[in-house]
Amino acid sequence: MTLRLYYGDALARYGFGAGHPFGPDRLGAFWKECVARGLDRRAQIAAPVQAGEADLLRFHTRDYIERVQRQSQSGEGFLDYGDTPAFPGIYAAAATVVGSTLDAVAHAVSGAAPRAFVPIAGLHHARRDMAAGFCVFNDIGCTIEALRAVHGVQRIAYVDIDAHHGDGVYYAFADDPDLIFADLHEDGRFLYPGTGAADEAGSGAALGTKLNIPMPPGADDAAFRRVWPRVEEFVRAGQPEIILLQAGADSIGGDPLTHLQYTPAVHAQATRRLCTLANELCEGRIIATGGGGYNRANLAAAWCAVVEALLA
Repeated sequence: MTLRLYYGDALARYGFGAGHPFGPDRLGAFWKECVARGLDRRAQIAAPVQAGEADLLRFHTRDYIERVQRQSQSGEGFLDYGDTPAFPGIYAAAATVVGSTLDAVAHAVSGAAPRAFVPIAGLHHARRDMAAGFCVFNDIGCTIEALRAVHGVQRIAYVDIDAHHGDGVYYAFADDPDLIFADLHEDGRFLYPGTGAADEAGSGAALGTKLNIPMPPGADDAAFRRVWPRVEEFVRAGQPEIILLQAGADSIGGDPLTHLQYTPAVHAQATRRLCTLANELCEGRIIATGGGGYNRANLAAAWCAVVEALLA
């Protein structure tokens, strides 16, 4: 199947400067390894796309979007409580993350490219009305809303293997029975954002459509393999029409912000198995995003493992 792989300076601009864990060098670190492995020659390279305001408004409030626009001009202050600083041009950079994920989904739904990887994306902490945890706009949230409003796709599976809980996605859709949510993350008692307990299973009509699996600090590949079948069973039972994967590399051992001890084999396994499910349930449609990861060698290795699995 055709894999659409997003790369370009406009996507790299989403980063918070030298010294910040989420720096603008992250895309370059991945791309260097991607080219060294020859993966760029096997994929359809796609230029980043900037989302329009209407795309953002499907998920975010107008007041918040206008705040980002103002602070994008001034380049001053924070967009949350201290993790996510504004910089000149941050609005366009964040809107490009959203637009690239939306473009990937549009190609997947049309059948032109059923699989895609957007490395600087998967900003799963942003809320509808504020930034959080290095995430300005929630491209996953915008994508879920666009799948329904633009593409007529109702049943969506979101799988998240980032070390941090995808709280911005979970709480926005906690009462949505058609969003199948499965998240393996470091236990929130030990890591930001402190959420994602096992008993958080959705609310109202959506109770039971959300699966949170908190992992203990130090969990390794063997621990991941023990719980992963629960995710596959959960996604298959949900019968989605498309799968969204947030493949955060901060779950790899040696990340400066987290305490899990996976290797990139976890990212390869998760992607490979979700591709199998996508072929079975979703006409092959799977969109992967890079998410977190603050050790540059780790993110390069983990994201290349994702790309290799998507190309298989």
